[in-house]
Amino acid sequence: MLYPVELIEKYCGDYVNADMLPKFQRYGELLAEWNEKINLTAIKEPKEVVIKHFIDSLALLRYVELPENSRLIDVGTGAGFPGVPIKIVRPDVNLTLLDSLNKRISFLQALTQELGAEAQCLHARAEEGGRLPKLRESFDIATARAVANLRELSEYCLPFVKIGGAFAVMKGSEIEEELAAAQSAIKLLGGSVESVNLLELPDSSKRSIIIIRKIGKTPEKYPRQSAKIKKNPI
Repeated sequence: MLYPVELIEKYCGDYVNADMLPKFQRYGELLAEWNEKINLTAIKEPKEVVIKHFIDSLALLRYVELPENSRLIDVGTGAGFPGVPIKIVRPDVNLTLLDSLNKRISFLQALTQELGAEAQCLHARAEEGGRLPKLRESFDIATARAVANLRELSEYCLPFVKIGGAFAVMKGSEIEEELAAAQSAIKLLGGSVESVNLLELPDSSKRSIIIIRKIGKTPEKYPRQSAKIKKNPI
């Protein structure tokens, strides 16, 4: 199955070159193969995969600075988005892929090995990972792609970010109400909203990327257990 990976260079040409495109083609092939065995994505049509997964993931690079050899954690990464596309175009990045489902971790291990995109693939829930000394407040960037409400996401993800780093959240376009409701949680967890960026993908679908700067330490009591986060959000 051929994927129109040339679209990636067309729309992301500032940081993508033709030599990288075969890796995106192989990524698409592996995604389709493994999707027959485990549920990785509901998006299967090749052009949609390229736009809604690959180009969407790479949009993050427009709005957050990734210094050379940055440490990046992709929380609740699923099939590797946005972390693996970023790793393909920025091989210097030290990537950690965190997911709670072991079957997805098996896919990610096979994928990153096949692509030569070295990454640490960790099987853990976000609230567990955020309490581990080796992970807590040790990343330049944490990112997550629309896996929960922003108020909950902040508690899951900000504990991973070191002071001076950033949490880059990828969401849909209707973000104002959600962002307003999350302000107190973001502040309590040591964050401050730096920018809210609206963008349009090549298929005209709209997205937002919110950059939350980590300006203070996250209190030790956070993150709480998932049930508490959902029942009593900050």
